[in-house]
Amino acid sequence: MKSAGKIGAFIAVLVLAGATATRGYAQDAEHGKTIFKACAACHAADHASRAGPGLGGINGRKAGTVPGFSYSNAMKKSDIVWDTKILDAYLESPQQVVPGNRMPYAGLKNPTDRTDLVTYLATLK
Repeated sequence: MKSAGKIGAFIAVLVLAGATATRGYAQDAEHGKTIFKACAACHAADHASRAGPGLGGINGRKAGTVPGFSYSNAMKKSDIVWDTKILDAYLESPQQVVPGNRMPYAGLKNPTDRTDLVTYLATLK
């Protein structure tokens, strides 16, 4: 009987741990895809340009280099190569990371949403 009580206590601890876990510890590309819907008004998930450049293959790409897209001088001169760290910072505060860029976006303040969005962007090829 004692071992049954220990097993029950162990299961209770696992259930409590699952109930108190919060999003954000694991990167969630599916949630990021949902967040991206707001970005899709200006950006495509492939290489097509709209009001903003296409975001397909953004990780590892030098900022301001999508052929045919008219970038601000600030973006062209930024010398940024997009990776998860700089994308996170840029999505939080575009004007702080690249002052003078033309993206009319105040920033995504929720860190979990940003992490998940950056994770989703990494899936775009």
